[in-house]
Amino acid sequence: MSTAVITGGAGFLGSHLCDRLIQEGQSVICLDNLLTGSIDNISHLTGSSAFRFVRCDVTEDVFIEEDVDFVYHCASPASPSDFLRLPIETLRAGSFGTHLMLELAARKKARFLLASSSEVYGDPLTHPQSETYWGNVNPIGPRGVYDESKRYAEAVTMAYHRYRGLDTRIARIFNTYGERMRVDDGRAIPAFIKQALHGHDITVFGDGTQTRSVSYVADTVEGLLRLMKSDYRLPMNIGSPEEIAIGRLAEEIIGLTNSKSKIVYKALPEDDPKVRQPDISLAKRVLKWEPRVSRQEGLIRTIQYFRTKTS
Repeated sequence: MSTAVITGGAGFLGSHLCDRLIQEGQSVICLDNLLTGSIDNISHLTGSSAFRFVRCDVTEDVFIEEDVDFVYHCASPASPSDFLRLPIETLRAGSFGTHLMLELAARKKARFLLASSSEVYGDPLTHPQSETYWGNVNPIGPRGVYDESKRYAEAVTMAYHRYRGLDTRIARIFNTYGERMRVDDGRAIPAFIKQALHGHDITVFGDGTQTRSVSYVADTVEGLLRLMKSDYRLPMNIGSPEEIAIGRLAEEIIGLTNSKSKIVYKALPEDDPKVRQPDISLAKRVLKWEPRVSRQEGLIRTIQYFRTKTS
């Protein structure tokens, strides 16, 4: 049985990754300080002999006694409301946290995967975004704490690969949604679903024409696993190439919830990306991966989950 360390393993994406690895017969050590994660996300795993939870801050040195084969570094505040509320913690997760997890992987001779983000592209000037695009990021803007933490994390990961010989992977994850997102997450889909289920006005920032590409969590996890198992070491986009306007997404959620909510518009936050769509031709070619769950099916599953959380 191989062993994987997952930082941020009690978070939305990390907890689904824990589930999948255990289903595949791996042993999982989940590290999380519960700053934005939740014990509820992993409570169903606590009775498994293949799972161990360690409450800790990965920006401080973490001692792992067991042999480790894989390290998935997913720890970081990820929604705008979180990284604007926790700017220093976000920067530390991308800098100190990435350093220490790379050091852990080096000590254990483990393969390392960085959960990076499409935010490295900033407010992109090319569309769709391919891995060769260097991005358009405001380093001192309010979103810079997250954008630059991920850009730095990518740089240090490649440095460990090139100069220390570490076996590394970098996943640029685009907008992902699904069960276990927090009701107060702040990102568009949970915010829209919460407002729709309560019959409140749905808040769309900007005029609603800005776009996102949203991927259901099971598809994103599948992409991460295939990337970890591959021999590809440069950054790779993991996300849905199906682009949708934010206003249209709000309308879809109103329809799927049978809500009478109305859409209201507010000013677009500073540096908020106007477009976001991955070019996944590399993932298709190298990983034989692309999203399988339709947006309608994924949203229905997510809405069903949120009904249990907002009743």
